Amino acid sequence: MVRQKLKSSGTVSAKKLIPRIRRYFLAGFLVTAPLGITALIAWWIINFIDEWVTPLVPTKYNPETYLPFSLPGLGLLILFISLTLIGALTAGLMGRWVVRTGERILNRMPVVRSVYSAIKQIFETILAQQSNAFREAVLIEYPRRGIWAIGFITGTTKGEVQNLTLEETVNIFLPTTPNPTSGFLLFVPREEVVPLDMSVEEAVKMVISGGIVTPPDRRSTEKQQQPIVSSGTYEEMDILREKDKAPILVSKRKI
Repeated sequence: MVRQKLKSSGTVSAKKLIPRIRRYFLAGFLVTAPLGITALIAWWIINFIDEWVTPLVPTKYNPETYLPFSLPGLGLLILFISLTLIGALTAGLMGRWVVRTGERILNRMPVVRSVYSAIKQIFETILAQQSNAFREAVLIEYPRRGIWAIGFITGTTKGEVQNLTLEETVNIFLPTTPNPTSGFLLFVPREEVVPLDMSVEEAVKMVISGGIVTPPDRRSTEKQQQPIVSSGTYEEMDILREKDKAPILVSKRKI
């Protein structure tokens, strides 16, 4: 009788212990996994920069030549100092003249000219202090009515694309999951874009995680209970007609 009680109590304790161990393991994994992955990515970036930058330093100026061990992050430090010095030099009169001369030479090269001008324009747009690129997360219906996707406004549509469209449109970058560096460029009417209160960082996390990481709704309780869009919100605004044998969407509003 006593043995049966001890055996039953031991079984109950084991049943309680296993879920507890599992819970502790998952808690430890959730704490260490993000830290470990972040450390690995940071270490990989530092090593990648070191492998490319450190060999460019002359041997007699390389501290690792005189030390019995390598210096992690030396290439990153050299890159930071070099970029800072280049920025300081180009801010002066002589530096600006050198940059303009180099750009004139590049503009005479057919293929290099296109690549350089495109890359320069992208960096100037993204890094400009007054730029609104990737500073607002929005909600759009894509790839069809009734299905919503998170996108990022990269600017106001200009040029031929805007002139060919009836409504005012905006440029929206639609990222893919789990790699947000690839995606699609969409030209969406501004009135069909739903701005989100979540930050760009929160929206990126949501895209990368595939919706697993969802930021909280920080709007007031009253606003949370009042949806402003639905799959049929814009259906009555558009009609389908043919023009030059090409189907296009035209607003019902009188122009």
